[in-house]
Amino acid sequence: MSEFKYKFQMYRHLQANIANIYAEARKAADEIGIPKEIRGKFGLTGAISGCPAPLRRDIIEASEKGATEVIPLARLVDEIREIVKDVYGDEYDAAPTSTCEAGLWVAFDALFTPPMTGRGDNYRARYIAPYEKHMHHQASYGRPFPGWFKDYLADRGCTAGELGFYGKRQNNLDVVIVPLPGARYDVHGIKYHPVPLLTEVEPHAAREKIKSVAEIHAPMLTGITSLGYDTPGYGYGVKDDNGTPVLQKILAEIAHQYDIPYVVDNAWGLPFVGHDPRKTGADVVVYSMDKATGAATSGLIIGKEQYMVPIRRALGMHGDRYGTTASYGKAAYVTFDPGKEALLTQIQALKVLRDRPEVLTRPVDDLEKIVTEEFDKLPAKLRAGITINKSYNSAAVEVNYEGTWKNGKLGIPVFSIEDMYAGTNIFQSGLSQMGIIPTIAYDANIFISPGLGTTDEEGMLKEKEARYAIQGLVRLIEIVCKYAGII
Repeated sequence: MSEFKYKFQMYRHLQANIANIYAEARKAADEIGIPKEIRGKFGLTGAISGCPAPLRRDIIEASEKGATEVIPLARLVDEIREIVKDVYGDEYDAAPTSTCEAGLWVAFDALFTPPMTGRGDNYRARYIAPYEKHMHHQASYGRPFPGWFKDYLADRGCTAGELGFYGKRQNNLDVVIVPLPGARYDVHGIKYHPVPLLTEVEPHAAREKIKSVAEIHAPMLTGITSLGYDTPGYGYGVKDDNGTPVLQKILAEIAHQYDIPYVVDNAWGLPFVGHDPRKTGADVVVYSMDKATGAATSGLIIGKEQYMVPIRRALGMHGDRYGTTASYGKAAYVTFDPGKEALLTQIQALKVLRDRPEVLTRPVDDLEKIVTEEFDKLPAKLRAGITINKSYNSAAVEVNYEGTWKNGKLGIPVFSIEDMYAGTNIFQSGLSQMGIIPTIAYDANIFISPGLGTTDEEGMLKEKEARYAIQGLVRLIEIVCKYAGII
């Protein structure tokens, strides 16, 4: 098969051959020897909201024990606060939520959005978001500026009878989206859209660009946000001598010059083990506690006390009207209440992260070895442009293949996040044909983590099952690349 002249032709050909790719994927699953009894019951990550990993034994036991006891919920929240302060210090506080997205929503509304009450017209406010991955989370709470970004969420924003992502936009709030120097935003995918390719982001050049943008919007500027990840595929490969991503430190520095908060979306991240707000300068960090951390479905906000006060008030956790240091009552965001069982599992997960972090980091070490071994079996033409990086922050292994597109040649197909929502990301839908539950696999970046049928009750990696999942992914890449004319 000859190479295509233009990349859109390659994606058009892939679309026309989806059925053939699926058929070969199913056949490959048999050739690999994936047991029938585990198909559809294991996968490449336990950190996907739609299919969370089974809970570890210690998490289940903590939940079951607490469920039989009479415990005021304010006491459980205070226990979470105490654990956070044990690690980060007394100047930090915490507030649990029902999900990470709930945490982002209340943090942005409490810190970025203009007030709605009082006499006079509302003013408009703006926050800055670097143009990076997962923009439908951290960059979806304001009207996009400049105007050409207004449809960067494609048609996921408005469907019949629904508000979709557009419905998250907050009162009189704009989001200023800033492309990052060194990044590429090439158009890819069967659903053909720009994708952020971030391995060559230049943080020091980004400082100058974001500072100039901040100066332009200074009269309306109320915050800066970004992801909290620490890998090259997310644009955070340049680190200081302590291993802290330089770009995150720069974003905090600029925010503090304007006396505004820097809010970090670290959904797929670990408290204590990963992103450290004391080192990056982040004012608020939001976590999905059921992704990397292993608690039941819930979120957690950790931040400096001065910013946590309005957040905790909005959640009904910051004291009763007549004066107390803590409460568990009704407030604007009572709908984001995580509930007793989630609080119990958060406490146990945080204790393990504080006292025995190896429970979370050791499986990542074991997984990295398997990923490296299996990807080394790819044809040399493909393997040469792939980088593999381990992240304790995300308890994951990153496989990035931007490098296969260098020198003007077509590389491993890149699927957009729009492909994921349209069901045309073959690296995800094809894995499902093999009986493997897929992971994040768009924007030339694949995140793989333990947990979904690949760990035991203690959280340790089950090598055989993990290897089946990685072998399936590698074979699917080969199949797709054959139809793409790459091999």
